[in-house]
Amino acid sequence: MTTTNARHIHLNSPTRRTFLKSVSATAGGLLLAVPDSWARETTPRVKLPVAGVATWYHPGSHAHVILGKILEGWNQDGGPGPDLELVSLYIDQFSQDDMNRELAKKFGFRLAKSIDEAVNLGGDKVGVAGVLSIGEHGNYPHDPVTKQVLYPRKRFFDEIVAAMNRGGQFVPIFNDKHLSARTEEAMAMYRTAKELNIPFMAGSSLPVAWRVPPLELPMGCHLEAAMAIGYGGLEGYGFHALETLQCMVERRRGGEVGVEAVRAARGEAILEAEKEGYWSKELLAAALRTNRPELSDDWLAQFLKQGRPFYLIDYRDGFKSSVAMANYDRFLFACKLKDEQAPLATTFTLQGGIPHRHFAWLLRGIEHMVHTGQPAYPAERTLITTGILDAAMRSLAQGDTRIETPQLEIAYTSTDWGYAPGQPPPPREEY
Repeated sequence: MTTTNARHIHLNSPTRRTFLKSVSATAGGLLLAVPDSWARETTPRVKLPVAGVATWYHPGSHAHVILGKILEGWNQDGGPGPDLELVSLYIDQFSQDDMNRELAKKFGFRLAKSIDEAVNLGGDKVGVAGVLSIGEHGNYPHDPVTKQVLYPRKRFFDEIVAAMNRGGQFVPIFNDKHLSARTEEAMAMYRTAKELNIPFMAGSSLPVAWRVPPLELPMGCHLEAAMAIGYGGLEGYGFHALETLQCMVERRRGGEVGVEAVRAARGEAILEAEKEGYWSKELLAAALRTNRPELSDDWLAQFLKQGRPFYLIDYRDGFKSSVAMANYDRFLFACKLKDEQAPLATTFTLQGGIPHRHFAWLLRGIEHMVHTGQPAYPAERTLITTGILDAAMRSLAQGDTRIETPQLEIAYTSTDWGYAPGQPPPPREEY
């Protein structure tokens, strides 16, 4: 994608005009983060104005733990935060414990009555350097077949793009979590971003969360086998598990080439899937040992009785992989590299409780894109995981049938954007 030039943004206040003079000097010097050292500029950058578009804004919601870090700092305690300024916010629905009205009074951002107002600040020209679209939580209908929640992510995206088109400029867009419950909508969003040269990122916080022990697969590695373990809701948390898997397997030799088919498996079909090469007890044990070495050999038998599924994935280059949606409380990954005797494994570790600092590492990538016009990692990753999840949900709804995915013939190369170093700090005692 071509870089959006922030110097063409029409900004009205003196503070926001300041960045016009400095952005060309500062943006070019921004360094990509690496796993053990998140490089930051030594010279502070001007905070660039951004708009938020969200379904709900209540304590612990995605809007709270993403946008709240722009308002209140990385730890949401008034300390240092990203070089961004939330200047406008559109909320689609209001929960009983809604926070945005109180926060607007405290921090002075505009409470917009429409997405167009949030992007163009009530005028005729784009007034922000980026938009964060957070379509998670709220009272929305479910797909009658797959039971997926039909969050308005596509509607948000379309209205954001329409507002930018009216305002005469396209600026970076971040879409939280999967692009849509429906693959065809996700494809349309991706194509629009490409056609209009909109810097575009999406996805989960899992790829940038802590990995204990640390594990970064070499780019172009000869990956023989890989699997991930997830938990929770088969859609909402299934997406996190798929992003956990995809951010690792996309680094295999030849790069990502897309997905041929997806199938859900339950019960004895999971054991058949092991024979077919989608997973192995060796990888399962290696993943579990990173977090729960005391688990007995009965764990698999207990899992099979629960009726929880594995998502089986056939990649277009012949690689096979899987995600086990266990009744567990961690996201785990294990793999086998050629010429390595033992599997490699890690726990993708989150910070429990407010402020959910793993979202800070997601926000660092968004911050980078807004300042440079370059996504920290490819939107194609989330386009593929969106499609895999949709196919998995359809497979479950159709009796675990194999779902062909010709639309997921998507090739891309991973980046070396890093993940959170060390281990997560304890959550704040109170908020």
